[in-house]
Amino acid sequence: MKKQIVAAVLMVLIAACGGTTVTRTDPGTQTDLSGRWNDTDSRIVADSMVAQCMAGTWLNVTYRGEEARGVPTHPVVVVGGVRNQSLEHINTDVFMSDIERALLNSGRVQIAAGGGGREEVRQERRDQSIFASPETAAQFGREVGADFVMLGTVNSVEDQEGDVRAVFYQVNLELVSVETALKVWMGSTEIKKIIEW
Repeated sequence: MKKQIVAAVLMVLIAACGGTTVTRTDPGTQTDLSGRWNDTDSRIVADSMVAQCMAGTWLNVTYRGEEARGVPTHPVVVVGGVRNQSLEHINTDVFMSDIERALLNSGRVQIAAGGGGREEVRQERRDQSIFASPETAAQFGREVGADFVMLGTVNSVEDQEGDVRAVFYQVNLELVSVETALKVWMGSTEIKKIIEW
């Protein structure tokens, strides 16, 4: 009996020594293993939404910021939250960060910190008011107000018959004027996948 237990333990150890194989690849490589939402889908959504947004007429109109600041400037946008209403877990922060970066890098939009990032900045300002010298401490009441907030949703529909499953994703984004609450731009990107087992 003792020999059988030792033999079983040795077999488990030998099997465990096989280890895991990891292969590094270019992050731009399309990889669909499960058919679920992945980095390729996030890239497609970000690229499409930025192109749609930057082609919108909202950039060509006068907005609250120009009047308040007295000189023409680029609109200030807060990239807000995107609600995941799909049937699976999707980390919307991935493609929203890509969208935020592309908008900022376009040189036509200013990005204001939103949500948790804004609170961290405000906490730093509070800390500086206590611990930093008055000459170097950031001042209160100097934040630049946002002209627009970008919001959105991710939705999905699934259909399955036997070993074939179809998944349809729709990402909707909108830009809303902070002053008037009017929607000044709306965009949508759709992705459809067929998964066969």
